[in-house]
Amino acid sequence: MKIPIVCVYKGKRSNSKVYIRVFNNIIVDDIISTTKRKPLIPKDSQILELGVGTGFLEKYKKKYKL
Repeated sequence: MKIPIVCVYKGKRSNSKVYIRVFNNIIVDDIISTTKRKPLIPKDSQILELGVGTGFLEKYKKKYKL
């Protein structure tokens, strides 16, 4: 089993909602890649934070008030 990756992202607009998503069996490069046909997060979204490990989930929930 691989270490979970926590990704915080938001939409294209400045006032869009912030989302948090946890990936368990994915490599970090697959999340960041822009050449995938079916990306893991929407193409027009902006990645705010990317953390490797379970500790980042609670940290980002508190930081972004999710």
